[in-house]
Amino acid sequence: MGPGAAGPVAVDRETLRLALVVGGLVLAVLLGFGLGRLNPPANPAGAAPGGATSAAAVAGDHSHAPGTGAHSHDGATVTQGGGDGATGLSISSAGYTLVPSGPEPTAGRAGELRFQIRDDRRRAVTRFAVVHDKPMHVIVVRRDLTGYRHLHPTMSADGTWSVPLPPSDPGAWRMYADFTAVADDGRQVAAVLGADLAVPGGYAPRPLPAPATTATVDGFTAAYTGTPEVGRAAPLRFRVTAPGGGVAPLEPYLGAYGHLVALREGDLGYLHVHPEPVRDGDAVTFWLTAPGPGRYRMFLDFQVAGVVRTAAFTLTVA
Repeated sequence: MGPGAAGPVAVDRETLRLALVVGGLVLAVLLGFGLGRLNPPANPAGAAPGGATSAAAVAGDHSHAPGTGAHSHDGATVTQGGGDGATGLSISSAGYTLVPSGPEPTAGRAGELRFQIRDDRRRAVTRFAVVHDKPMHVIVVRRDLTGYRHLHPTMSADGTWSVPLPPSDPGAWRMYADFTAVADDGRQVAAVLGADLAVPGGYAPRPLPAPATTATVDGFTAAYTGTPEVGRAAPLRFRVTAPGGGVAPLEPYLGAYGHLVALREGDLGYLHVHPEPVRDGDAVTFWLTAPGPGRYRMFLDFQVAGVVRTAAFTLTVA
């Protein structure tokens, strides 16, 4: 080339070597990321397929934290709960909605509770799994936690549930529908839905009784040991003593030797806690996970000689 013509640019050998090293590092990072996407790491401890944290990991060696998380009913895994673990705070959850339809209750007079469960297409649900001998459990509680009913309604062909409602004191009440719906594809979904009920009349709320580990009903004394913890399943062992002394001859009620419902003061967050299937000597053991600190009212249903009684306890969780 003649003078003044553009010629090849000389590249410093050290600069070229540095560029090759940097390019190789970038290529290695990109290859590593791609291989990681193609070959994900083994399932970590405590993680269920699909990335969900297993309830067993949360509750230690217990298979689940009753009242929250995953449950297994007759081999079908279903889920319930949400937020901090308390349920029944919403009229809609998990694609289902509680639709009350009965007349307004009248203070001091028997009435009827009527409602439907509807899916996300506004269709009345008519297929429910039987859990603890019933397809639907209804809890009705006064807002000051001094009134409590555990009811089992019947369903008509159009999906309307109905049940007689005992006479109620005036005031604000709340109902909970506790059920496991069977979807069109066979999936079972457990849910607890809640709605307010108003009983007209003068409402004089009563203070919550002081915390105690014993309660007496019709001469029977129920007592428990154990300390619930926030966010961790803890055992509560209940024993019932007969009026004349000695262990009360508990009978199976709804497939178990007892049923325990806990309600949180303030928002009335709901926990339905199922017992261990086998008794611990003369005790009935429940595993309870407190969703947060505060005061709770626990209601223990037990049956003796064909009669179901309810013992109530106030509990403070630190």
